[in-house]
Amino acid sequence: MKKLLIVLIALLPGLAVAAGSNVPLQPANVDLNDQESLQRGFVLFQENCAGCHSTQYQRYDRVANDIGIPIDEMREKYMFTDAKVGDLMENAIPTKDAANWFGAAPPDLTLVARVRGEDWLYSYLNGFYADPTRPFGVNNTVFPLVGMPHVLQTIQGVPVMQDDGTIVATGGTMNAEEYQQATRDITAYLKYAGDPSQMERKQLGMWVLGFLFIFFVVAYLLKKEYWKDVH
Repeated sequence: MKKLLIVLIALLPGLAVAAGSNVPLQPANVDLNDQESLQRGFVLFQENCAGCHSTQYQRYDRVANDIGIPIDEMREKYMFTDAKVGDLMENAIPTKDAANWFGAAPPDLTLVARVRGEDWLYSYLNGFYADPTRPFGVNNTVFPLVGMPHVLQTIQGVPVMQDDGTIVATGGTMNAEEYQQATRDITAYLKYAGDPSQMERKQLGMWVLGFLFIFFVVAYLLKKEYWKDVH
């Protein structure tokens, strides 16, 4: 409970700013049963986000097992600190340095999709646009005056706000459709990270419902057998 309060307190400044945006959110439409999407989202997160943002309530081995990444591959490709595979997924950036560079230390993102919602997160990742008045040259439609660079600009390209409010990017390694899929994958991974047991709970729930149905049938047949000779 204490850790959850710490995370929520860290997110409150961002929530206050984000609350000022009236931009309609785009539906994320993520599918946690799509393991390949979760894998792609994890890789994108580790390569582009994990340098500053941690997911410190997750463990490397749990993520690897849940989304189908071999432990050796996790250790060799996606662990960028000297952590062990059973450790929590913390980043290496010093908190004080991060606060000096960005104005505030980048928050942990384990619960971001759970706190703000998957549609908010997906819209945020697709909401960056060029703004030369900002320190990092970008702003965000969902999070006005955002204090971080657009770390996905290499794959999206330079996003320019059009007169009709749409954002068009050029010069990236992905086209618009591919970039939207990439941000959907990241959103799916962070939705999983916020509640890694949810799929297991759903599967267990189906087993429980199946058991109750079978038990009901057996109980009904026993009831008929017992009462058939009772007058």
